[in-house]
Amino acid sequence: MLTRYASNNAALRCVTYSLHMLKRPPSSSYQAMSYVHSLQKPTNTIPISSINNSILHFDSRPFSLSVSRLSSVVQFKLADIGEGIREVEVKEWYVKVGDQVKQFDKICEVQSDKANVTITSRYDGAIVKLHYNVNATAIVGEPLVDIRLQHGIEVPATTQSAPVLAAPVIPEEPVKTETLNKIPSPDILATPAVRRMAKDLQISLNDVQGSGKDGRILKEDLLNHKSAASKPPPTASPPSPATVKSTPTIKPRPTTTTVADRNEPIKGIKKAMVKTMTQANTVPHFTYCDEYDMSQLVKLRKQLKKQNKDIKISYLPFIIKACSQALLNHPILNAHVDSKCENITYKGSHNIGIAMDTKDGLLVPNIKNVQQLSITQIANELNRLQQLGKAGKLSTDDLTGGTFSLSNIGAIGGTYAVPILLLPEVAICALGKIVRRIVPDEEDDESSSSSSSDDEYCSYSVRSMMSASWSADHRVIDGATMARFSNELKYLLENPLQLLINQ
Repeated sequence: MLTRYASNNAALRCVTYSLHMLKRPPSSSYQAMSYVHSLQKPTNTIPISSINNSILHFDSRPFSLSVSRLSSVVQFKLADIGEGIREVEVKEWYVKVGDQVKQFDKICEVQSDKANVTITSRYDGAIVKLHYNVNATAIVGEPLVDIRLQHGIEVPATTQSAPVLAAPVIPEEPVKTETLNKIPSPDILATPAVRRMAKDLQISLNDVQGSGKDGRILKEDLLNHKSAASKPPPTASPPSPATVKSTPTIKPRPTTTTVADRNEPIKGIKKAMVKTMTQANTVPHFTYCDEYDMSQLVKLRKQLKKQNKDIKISYLPFIIKACSQALLNHPILNAHVDSKCENITYKGSHNIGIAMDTKDGLLVPNIKNVQQLSITQIANELNRLQQLGKAGKLSTDDLTGGTFSLSNIGAIGGTYAVPILLLPEVAICALGKIVRRIVPDEEDDESSSSSSSDDEYCSYSVRSMMSASWSADHRVIDGATMARFSNELKYLLENPLQLLINQ
């Protein structure tokens, strides 16, 4: 009826307008346009005058009033569920097209990257359209479902599908309680019955702390909240000293003065050290470590000092002499390699260098022809080099011509180290500190034939142990060669009388 009434009104307006236009002579363009227009759309004719038999042609199409005035369908949009989430995944629909829903009824369940949220209806009506399928991505602020309101105006069936616009809920009588104006957050967990009870009690679910699973609001929570709101607020009593948390006192930052930096150019021995270590770092090293039992050598040194109290000898001369004797059977370790690693020069003299820590930096003077010197002569030469190093008077001859090097890092401290080669030499050893510790006794052949039950029991003794860390040029020396050399040196140091016999 509304469409027919609107059409008749429009036709009357067209007739009135045409009567004014008849006073003007018709033009050819108007006739042509009317002809073309009559071919495109169905027309109705209305007689205008019986004198000249004039008629009015007008197209016939349905008219409808504004959609916002007629349509009772509202778009229920996905509200912001907080925490900056812009899209969610629809996991389950609780309704389908045609279902009747009421306020606070479950519509669907969505899942964000942080939690699952149940979306409830804000209106009473029928579901007209679901905008998303299950597992589809829904955008916050976009329509989720279309709902036809129960008390709205029915949309005529003959009217073409009109665009759906959001319509506000019909306002009810204003409620005196201010909390009812708050719209419950959609992520609040509560059953529809609890939501209706909160509405009847005029309580906002946003103000109620849920005691159920995952913070779900129960009926008891509403009753407790109602009773708590009705009680007068208790008068604030001064906190007792026991309940007052003592604020930790932050000590002020101590007043200090900025110390100026000092720049120093790298020159002299330090500059030579930079060049030597940089070159050595281009050579592939490998490290081999072992432990030597120095107990017998410690006893021998004590006996020598008792016999001659004036003698000042350390363990290092014995180690230097033992290295020289072991080098006789492993000449590859007493060699030089050219810069291109094309030739190996086997050195005849055992010029064993000793790394020294001096005020000018690291220096490695060497003792010439160790293979021809006794232990006492080696001790005297070592003492001379140490005195010259402290005074900064080592000569060029003392610092050049080395063939094999030792670093007595244990004299300062430390157990293991990874020494760097002193090119063009091919081997170097870092000697650790001699320490006393408990070591299991080695079994001899007779004890090895005992029953297996005795293996659970073994004897221990306190031994003087020293670690040795070897580094070698892996381009010309393999691990087996270094291991055999270390084993021979270990035998000589653990049996120091061999050194006295062979010197």
